[in-house]
Amino acid sequence: MSETHASLQDSALVLFSGGQDSATCLAWALERFARVETVGFDYGQRHAVELEARQTMLERLPALKPGWADRLGQDHTVDIRGFGQIASSALTEDRAIEMDSRGLPTSFVPGRNLVFLTYAAALADRRGIERLVGGMCETDFSGYPDCRRDTLDALQMALNLGMARDYRIETPLMALTKAQTWALADELGGTALVELILEDSHTCYLGDRGARHAWGYGCGECPACELRAVGWTEYAGEPA
Repeated sequence: MSETHASLQDSALVLFSGGQDSATCLAWALERFARVETVGFDYGQRHAVELEARQTMLERLPALKPGWADRLGQDHTVDIRGFGQIASSALTEDRAIEMDSRGLPTSFVPGRNLVFLTYAAALADRRGIERLVGGMCETDFSGYPDCRRDTLDALQMALNLGMARDYRIETPLMALTKAQTWALADELGGTALVELILEDSHTCYLGDRGARHAWGYGCGECPACELRAVGWTEYAGEPA
């Protein structure tokens, strides 16, 4: 990227979980905005190890390129474990990940992205930020209806009407496959960012950090691991 600091847009709030997608989105935002803040959510997820991963990523990612550390601002963590208890799923309870009667995976947490973005918008209102950045993806997702751009467009309209704001929900990965997401990370931060994502990001729904695969750590069997592995194989041309 050749943008100067003066040409950067004002500010953005990135929904940052510590996973591959949100790490790529954070790098994307740091290339484009003069001030970038992050928000993460503790919703009682089984893979709570991602909350530790996000701290490691926040410490290491800004050092990868000149200017990123200066642009990265405050991190916020929001406790919404009560929501996780209501919206029970295989991500918040010890249940098998399988398809339900609607044809959705039981790892789907009903309304999760809607809740995340509503909380993020309330935080952004207080922080004077109108760009919300999320790693939702329609092309290569796990069957979650709240990842669709149509859903997010409707939510964006509702947030703007309800808060008298002009929020824009940015989804830089929306039309990308997982292989293209790996390639975008490479474009944004080079080998250093790709290696950081491999070693320190967390995607596995089961919270497994025991086995190191070519694509990083995880159980290798849950939908998140499968998508990440297939994407890595296509991007790097290596066995998963």
